[in-house]
Amino acid sequence: MTQPPQFDLPRSLSVDLHDNVAVLCLSRPEKRNALDAETIRGIDRFFSDLPSAIHAVIIRGNGDHFCAGADLGMIAEIADSSTLFGSQEYHRAFDRIEHSRVPVIAVLHGAVVGGGLELAAAAHIRVAERGTYYALPEGMRGIFVGGAGSVRIPRLIGVPRMTDMILTGRTYGAELGEAIGLSQYVVEPGAGLTKGLELAKLAATNLPVTNFAIIRALPLIARVDPEAGSLLESLMFTATTAQDETRQRLRAFLNKQAPKVSHHT
Repeated sequence: MTQPPQFDLPRSLSVDLHDNVAVLCLSRPEKRNALDAETIRGIDRFFSDLPSAIHAVIIRGNGDHFCAGADLGMIAEIADSSTLFGSQEYHRAFDRIEHSRVPVIAVLHGAVVGGGLELAAAAHIRVAERGTYYALPEGMRGIFVGGAGSVRIPRLIGVPRMTDMILTGRTYGAELGEAIGLSQYVVEPGAGLTKGLELAKLAATNLPVTNFAIIRALPLIARVDPEAGSLLESLMFTATTAQDETRQRLRAFLNKQAPKVSHHT
C-alpha cells in the first residue's frame, strides 16, 4: 500500500490531499494568516521538495481571510540588514511557487492584502470568492512591497494601477479585481475550494512536459523579444510533441476516442 507523502511544515501551515492534488492551507486565522518568517520558510520547503505524486497544488487560507500580509509586528522590531535578508526569503519562497514543476492555484477570500497579494500573484491561477478584497497598504505604513510584488503585480494589472493602490490605499473587490486581472475566476462565498479543485484536477491530467511549457516557458516568452519568444515556442512545441503519450492522445482524438472541445459556463 502506497504511503501518503509526508511534509515538514510549521504549525502555521497544513496540507490536505485530494488524490494527486495537495491543498496547502495558511493556518494562522487568529492573525488573519499574516506571514511570518516560519511560514515563509515552510512554504519554501514545501515547494522545494514537492513529492512526485503531487500533480497540482492549491493554496488557501483558514478562517475569514486568505492572507492579510506580512506580520508587521516582526518587521517593526528587526534591524535594517535583517529586513533585506527577510525580503530575499520571501522572494525565494514565492519564486518556488511561480517556478513550481506543477500548476499552483490560489483560492482567495476575505483579505488579500500586501504580502498576501504578493503570494497570490505568484500562483498560476487565482480563484476569488465574492467578498474578496485586494489592497497594498504599504505606502500608508511607510514601507514598500518586499515580496516581489513590484515584479509580479504589474504583470497582472499594470504599473499605473499598482501605483494607485500603494499611493492612495485604493482597494478592489472580487468583481473588479477579476476585470483588471487580479484573478481569473469569481465564485460564490464558500465555493472557492470546490472550483480550485476542479481546475487543479483538470490541469493535473495534462502531461508534465506540457504543464512545464505552460507555467514556465509561457511567462518567459511574454517577456522576451519576439524573435527569442518564437524560437522558445518552437522548442517547447517540439518537446511536447516528442512524448509518446502525446502521440497516443493525438491518435485518440483523430480516432474520435477523445472528448471534443465544448463550451459551458
